[in-house]
Amino acid sequence: MLKRSKLRFYSGTTVETLQATSLAYYRDSVAPTHQPVPAGIPGVKKHAGSLYQFFAPGGVLSRTHPAYEFRRGQLQMAQAVEQALEEKHHLIVEAGTGTGKTLAYLVPVIRSGKRVIISTGTKNLQEQLFHKDIPFLEQALFPDGEGRLNVCYMKGRNNYLCRKKLYDLTDQPVLSGLEEIEHYRAIAAWEKTTQTGDRAELAELPEASALWHKIDARSDACIGQKCSSFDKCFITEMHRRAMESDIIIVNHHLFFADLSIKQQREYAPDAGILPEVGAVIFDEAHELEDVAGSYFGISVSNGRLEELCRDVEASLQRNHMLSVSISSAVKSLRERSMFFFALLPQGEGRFAFENRRDFLEENGDEFTSLQQSLTRLVSELENLPSKPEEVFNFARRSQELQVQLGFLMESQDHNTVFWIERRRGGRDKFNVYLQATPIDVAPILKTCLFDNLDCAVLTSATLAVGGGFEYMRRRLGLEHTRESVLPSHFDYESQALLYVPPDLPDPRTPQFAARAADRIRRLLEITRGRAFVLFTSYAQMNDVYQRLLGEIDFPMLLQGDAPKTALLEEFRLTPHAVLFATSSFWQGVDVQGEQLSCVIIDRLPFAVPSDPVVAARVKSIDAEGGNAFFQYQVPAAVITLKQGFGRLIRSLHDRGLLVLLDNRILKKQYGRVFIESLPNYRKTTEMGAVEEFFGIM
Repeated sequence: MLKRSKLRFYSGTTVETLQATSLAYYRDSVAPTHQPVPAGIPGVKKHAGSLYQFFAPGGVLSRTHPAYEFRRGQLQMAQAVEQALEEKHHLIVEAGTGTGKTLAYLVPVIRSGKRVIISTGTKNLQEQLFHKDIPFLEQALFPDGEGRLNVCYMKGRNNYLCRKKLYDLTDQPVLSGLEEIEHYRAIAAWEKTTQTGDRAELAELPEASALWHKIDARSDACIGQKCSSFDKCFITEMHRRAMESDIIIVNHHLFFADLSIKQQREYAPDAGILPEVGAVIFDEAHELEDVAGSYFGISVSNGRLEELCRDVEASLQRNHMLSVSISSAVKSLRERSMFFFALLPQGEGRFAFENRRDFLEENGDEFTSLQQSLTRLVSELENLPSKPEEVFNFARRSQELQVQLGFLMESQDHNTVFWIERRRGGRDKFNVYLQATPIDVAPILKTCLFDNLDCAVLTSATLAVGGGFEYMRRRLGLEHTRESVLPSHFDYESQALLYVPPDLPDPRTPQFAARAADRIRRLLEITRGRAFVLFTSYAQMNDVYQRLLGEIDFPMLLQGDAPKTALLEEFRLTPHAVLFATSSFWQGVDVQGEQLSCVIIDRLPFAVPSDPVVAARVKSIDAEGGNAFFQYQVPAAVITLKQGFGRLIRSLHDRGLLVLLDNRILKKQYGRVFIESLPNYRKTTEMGAVEEFFGIM
């Protein structure tokens, strides 16, 4: 069981966690039956052979799954997971694409009779588990309906409607334009019939709806049991169902948000929203370090302060309590915030904030004024007579911002990198974020997660580097764990050809883009489009796209021209399409069949060395006597490359070409690590072999 701990980390860490994406929220797969999960599959004895009887030819799976194939790796993984659950040890397992890993861990989870959290990296996998895999197993294991699985799918609060906010908006409408009025009417009608309050049911509501942000159930304005709508609150109902569930499906963001809340509040009984469990399955576990780092860090932005000001004004206006003194306090906070964030060092994108001490020496008065304006707002709010419950939330948020700003500007924590990020917010407006991120999350995860958990199973198609898990264990703080690398179900040697052109210039040189564009054009002629062209930077993507515009005869799609889901759907439906994209298309994307017959990657995907978090980690490893390039940068790039190439072969019937335009993989010493970590593709440096692969003689 996850045990209580007295460990604490950054002051104020939990608050950002709650406000950014989570406390969370729930959905039930089936109506609660209040029956425990059975300790074993009905009719199958609980011993090693029973898993064989389920997965083997002639077993339960072969009789119930329409596309059944015996997959030895699937059975091996199921046996390893079952052993980990029974013996209470951790397990890290790389299961190649096509292994069938979701069933390989779901069946042992069900058989164990334990309450288990399954944490995934993508919404797509959450939905696959909840809507497809678990209902299938429920039918396969309980064909006569003699048992049911209590399962919930937890989503972020901002996915759910807050009834109180909707009712408040009805009384005091603050709608901007005809579009918001139309959206309001649709939501108000839907609220009367929905059982879940999940905005996913509102297919006609645009993803970027400004109205939804005003009425969703994010925690900032939540007053819990004192809310007039508490009894019929969607969050209340989802939370109840989650506490009754035996399998709880979350994503990594929600899991680590909850974990950081619990450790910050010293595991108080009401801390967090995930129940205690016997085990956690981390699917798509290659993402854990980055997600954990973001939730054990802190972020404060000018937008967050502005949102506090807007919320205070709107609430007090609605309650006829907006006095001159509070209006003045809000005005002062708004002005001080704008002035302070405008003074922060200038720069593009993400950059280190290394001169905080010098900045405070020069601008300390402005920082103090911002902190004092937060103190003033708290005082004014506390002095309000007969104040509504939500006002206490505004005071709490103000105090949390004070603590977090203090840490961001004054802390000397050696395991933290401090940095700034500027993001365009539309119409020449920039949002500025002050950030603090742990340099090494391994000691944090070891102490507050793995040491206190009976069993953690980490799995992905891309975890091993050079056939081993040393990199992952070191980055995540995993000790005393069993390990397994399972082969894919696919025949990569016959299904995929990897082409690396030996004659292209180094991708770091100015000559690369023009030569790469020419080679891509020739390759697309051979493959007749049907390709993803993936880049490590937006600049390179746009450069090559412009060079090829009008030069190839196939439909060209560009990331950023439409939402990701819309682009993928257009790619699937458009014959011979070519999609130009960057990092968000390197993983979690599944296009089966001939429509995707080629994946081209411009260069080895090393993380940008100037990124403040990457640079801090490199500096830390080198300072401790390690070799950051081989211990951190190369392994991270290996896993990213495996993810990118993994887009191509998604079924036994897929066949296609993989291209890496960066021949450093052939010429540099570290290239061998990449080659040894990739599946056993057939490899070539000859364009003739590519033409032959596609039947061009």
